[in-house]
Amino acid sequence: VWGKGKGLCRVKKEHVDQVGSLYMPWRQVLDDESRLAMVEWAGLKKPTRAVEKLVRSYGNRVCKLLDICRQSIVFESTQDVAACLRLVAADEDVAILSIKNRLSRDYDDKETVGYRDVNINLRFRNPDAHRLGLEYHICELQLLLRSFAQLKSDRGHARYVKFR
Repeated sequence: VWGKGKGLCRVKKEHVDQVGSLYMPWRQVLDDESRLAMVEWAGLKKPTRAVEKLVRSYGNRVCKLLDICRQSIVFESTQDVAACLRLVAADEDVAILSIKNRLSRDYDDKETVGYRDVNINLRFRNPDAHRLGLEYHICELQLLLRSFAQLKSDRGHARYVKFR
């Protein structure tokens, strides 16, 4: 729902020709459930990458690894990112635990090789989350500009993996 305004989602490669783009507006997905099958969902972090991150970045402190479950919403402008962030913050079913604003002018992007986004760690606090025992499960929501999303895909991500 947060991306319904101007948010975009990534389309699976086999549906790009049908959709006409690598990205499709979330409102089209939410308005037509048959399009859900076309969305390229982020998936869980691979165990080998999780262990690598624990060792390299977190000194084996498992409590620091918060991006096992994640999803991105892509936007054309920083104003649209900000609007979505306001929607997430106003959502009563969500507890925001942290926000990392890599779009800030003050952010030193050397650490991320120039990559920028707004990264939100959150928990759902609604009856469904409680019923499923997920009220303490932390998810990561990445709000990013289309230009960075395109860099993240395919060759750009491969270069980043090589860098780290």
